[in-house]
Amino acid sequence: MNKKVLVADNIAEDGVNFLRAQPGLDVEFAPGLSPDALREKVKDADALVVRSAVQVTADIINAAERLTVIGRAGIGVDNIDVEAATEHGIVVMNTPDANATTTAELALAHLFSLSRHLPRADASVRAGEWKRAQFVGTELTGKTIGVVGYGTIGRIVAKRCLGLEMRVLGYDPFVTKTVFENDGIEPVDMDGLLANADYITIHCPFSEKTRYLFDAARISRMKKGARLINCARGGIVDEAALLEALQSGHLAGAALDVFEQEPPRDSPLLKLPNIVFTPHIGASTAEAQFAVGIEIAKQIATFFTSGEAVNAVNLPRVPSDALRRLQPYQGLVNRLGRMLNLMLPAPITQIELSLHGRASELTSQPLMAEALVGLLQDRLDAPVNRINVLNVAKRQGIQVSESRSADSPNYLSLIGLTAWSDSEQVSLAGTLFDERLPRLVRINNYEIEAMLEGHILLFRHYDRPGVVGALGSILGRAGINISRMQLGDEPGTDRAVALLQLSRPLSADVMAEIEQIDAITKAGQISL
Repeated sequence: MNKKVLVADNIAEDGVNFLRAQPGLDVEFAPGLSPDALREKVKDADALVVRSAVQVTADIINAAERLTVIGRAGIGVDNIDVEAATEHGIVVMNTPDANATTTAELALAHLFSLSRHLPRADASVRAGEWKRAQFVGTELTGKTIGVVGYGTIGRIVAKRCLGLEMRVLGYDPFVTKTVFENDGIEPVDMDGLLANADYITIHCPFSEKTRYLFDAARISRMKKGARLINCARGGIVDEAALLEALQSGHLAGAALDVFEQEPPRDSPLLKLPNIVFTPHIGASTAEAQFAVGIEIAKQIATFFTSGEAVNAVNLPRVPSDALRRLQPYQGLVNRLGRMLNLMLPAPITQIELSLHGRASELTSQPLMAEALVGLLQDRLDAPVNRINVLNVAKRQGIQVSESRSADSPNYLSLIGLTAWSDSEQVSLAGTLFDERLPRLVRINNYEIEAMLEGHILLFRHYDRPGVVGALGSILGRAGINISRMQLGDEPGTDRAVALLQLSRPLSADVMAEIEQIDAITKAGQISL
């Protein structure tokens, strides 16, 4: 029986034709459907292809009786209920790199436009004026540009700016120094970028973590006379703070392709002469629309011919006897990865998975993938899952390795996970009790046995009297119960670790109190 592909949005005609040329596929091209019509059409579809205009809601997904894959021609999946799709075992895939060059080139266009006052100069000539003195510009050669967000788009922008003989600074908290340096980019922290960049261009995703990343405080720390470009997402820049900085002259100019509210309607920014606008056209070139249409068509065809989910942003449902055996171990390594993320927040350069005893007989790739999901899922705003995580890790500059040994002196199965940053190494080991219950059994050189579940407070401390008492007083005042407490020390030293399972997560104020205990050197919490 042929598979039905419903193309419910305007993708490139070549993409539709490519799908129609594939054996075993029946293609219906039906853009512009109402939600009710789409709900009816999707009932017997095996694949749904959209761009940004169609909202693939949970209601639409619930109506689909055969749907196995949703393809988004473009990078953003905000218009797709990915959680609902995952719940139904539907793969959601996008084309994250197909329009990267186009968006990068728009940022560069704004870079030139700001430097040479192109929109105002054009309007002046059209008005019959010839006021050359009003449009004295700024050369880019020798200037410093800061790139915030070093994904595909940010890397293209950085490379082009090097070609313009600019000094390029890069900031991305999850990309290692080595990746930047190999590309000829100077890695800096945010403060260093703000203080030194003549231009700043933003290429990070929007999330609650990046909402108002450029707020009044950060904009005030930008170099006086600098210029800000945002072709990423609205809401990353606080537009009220940007307005004030442009009016005061602290910033010489800005360029926006995206806005907190689109269209911006009566925004006071529209009245300023030193800002340039475009209407969210980062991906709007003929080449990009062709590329995303062709790319998603190829990915859909590949999915139906080989089962490979290229650029999947969620987890497909893959029933398998082998996976059933792996599942409890995947749960263990996922928790170990999340613990590593808590203990080693710096950019990670390397991670090693070690399998011992019976665990050495397991297939390692699904375990490494799940460990990386645990490690990276809270670090990145882009979706991370078992399908795409190895590529994501590579892009972040993380070297992946494994080792295995049939020997495991103390446990039938033991799995180790070790991560390195530029300055620190953290090693964890865990096992399964009764082949199903995950347990942490070692942190670095500290032997400790702890359940990996619930709300956990983990801290390192000097092994001195009074630590537990001081901690208990703080938790008691906050009305928080300790359900379990495990301690581990390192023989021959006065250092120790403690892991407490609590009745609920700690507030920021309570965590601050705990961190003030003299003997505690580092503390963090996590809910598993």
